[in-house]
Amino acid sequence: MTDMNRRRALKVLGAVPIVGAAALTAQQQTPPQQGGPTKQTHEGPGQPAQDTKLPQSQAKPKFFTQREARTVRVLADDIIPKDERSGSASEAGVVEFIDFNLSVPETSDDTRIQWRGGLRWLDTESRRRFNVAYAAASEAQRHQILDDIAYADRVTPALRYGATFFARARDMVASGFFSSHIGFRDLQYIGNTFNPNWNGCPPEALAKLGVTYDAWKPGSMGTTSENRG
Repeated sequence: MTDMNRRRALKVLGAVPIVGAAALTAQQQTPPQQGGPTKQTHEGPGQPAQDTKLPQSQAKPKFFTQREARTVRVLADDIIPKDERSGSASEAGVVEFIDFNLSVPETSDDTRIQWRGGLRWLDTESRRRFNVAYAAASEAQRHQILDDIAYADRVTPALRYGATFFARARDMVASGFFSSHIGFRDLQYIGNTFNPNWNGCPPEALAKLGVTYDAWKPGSMGTTSENRG
């Protein structure tokens, strides 16, 4: 690992779950395969874990490994599950939304490291508690982990890094969901919809503001042909 990469990794350790950051450092210290370049800090391992493979029907991610994409999909649906009102986060395209945002050049390597470290923290914590990766754990087991890191005022020091990552992930999932078509419908958003029956501002509101529509009436100052000329 070069000095520059080591400094970059150490710089973001404070925001990255310790276990995830340690895994990233170990990956960087692994000698590159013969004939191949040294992997950068924002690149992930090529092979998914046996218990976290994506279905074959899923499109190949641009940034995430298949293992990571599977974890993000399960995590996103734990944050915003499907209900009687709307579809789930993954059905709204949130995984693809996050994957795209992390893949573009404008995203910093520090942000990529934080996401990779956070996802590995989830897997490590799930294996520590239940002997399975996060995506392979039961819903009750996953929610037990999330309940411990979802509320900043209740988080124990040992789970502080996981809580930092979860706050970031929750914000990104919400951003992707509520900017999607499914999210618009969930909010019952009707902006940019033509209303043929609009009759102007109610008289009570006009009176409160001290304004009128008189200036817009034909023949009023500012609207006659003489004034326009």
